[in-house]
Amino acid sequence: MRQEIEAICDGKILTADEARELLHRLIAENISTASLAALLTALRCRGLSVDLLDGFSAGLMDLAVPVDLGGHDFLDLCGTGGDGKGTFNISTTAAFVVAGAGYRVAKHGNSAVSSSCGSSNVLQALGITLHSDVDTIRREFDRTGVCFLHAPFFHPALKRVAPVRQELGIRTIFNALGPLVNPARPRFQISGVYSLELQRLYSYLLQRRGSEFAVVHTLDGHDEVSLTAPTRVCSSMGEKDLTADAFGLSATSSEQLRAPSSVEKCAALVIEILEGRGTAAQEAVVVASAALAMNSYDRQGDICDYVERAQVSIRSGRARAVLARVCEGV
Repeated sequence: MRQEIEAICDGKILTADEARELLHRLIAENISTASLAALLTALRCRGLSVDLLDGFSAGLMDLAVPVDLGGHDFLDLCGTGGDGKGTFNISTTAAFVVAGAGYRVAKHGNSAVSSSCGSSNVLQALGITLHSDVDTIRREFDRTGVCFLHAPFFHPALKRVAPVRQELGIRTIFNALGPLVNPARPRFQISGVYSLELQRLYSYLLQRRGSEFAVVHTLDGHDEVSLTAPTRVCSSMGEKDLTADAFGLSATSSEQLRAPSSVEKCAALVIEILEGRGTAAQEAVVVASAALAMNSYDRQGDICDYVERAQVSIRSGRARAVLARVCEGV
């Protein structure tokens, strides 16, 4: 591994096949913590590329535990994290809203690494059991229309690197991979990314793969629809910028979207929003995220129509009912 680290530090650009092989070696070989930290740091300094993302994500999927959800059409809403904005769990909350509107969702997520409360953290605080057994997940999905896939259960590589990522405390290539490696292989992926450069790389990669996708970045740096600035959406249908006005909603500020100070409070906030008790700004970003996911998935209709669907999902109690059913367990 020392030679590979030196080569990367000296400017070597990995092909997709080389990156894929490197990921396999991280798992197969007994690499020291120091070497792994050095490799992740070297890759961070070298910068991301389409081939690097392609190889690492393909390597993770080679080794992943597959999740067969029975051929249903479904979508995933997943952000990379790593934007440093400290927002509450917007995409996780939006997943319940989308499911409450009648769409099927298989959400991929993880515990916090560079943030205070990741998707898996807040789900567990809500009383949801994260399952590793695929049959159990399939039954949950069939019963509720939504399931949650805790990444380390299905990706051994993530278990291997998690302690090092936690100790480093900086964004690494693994922050950029989450939306690319859902083990259930959703037909449609709406991915939030932390930079315009990563959005460009994602778009090239997903076009190369022939995927159905929408990649989202708000132009002030959020890795999701935040309504704090125009949101750029890149998809197989082209590129567009959406303002708060385009959703028929009011603009927000980053301060209005801050996550609470504890995991328990983050979970309580999810419930408040699903019960229609969140602030106007909190509900607006969840509604906008859900609307964009549904609209991008259907590829038809006006985004404001989907905003209304998301609002109905909340106000009718359907989104909250989905959460209740998931909490009941299988």
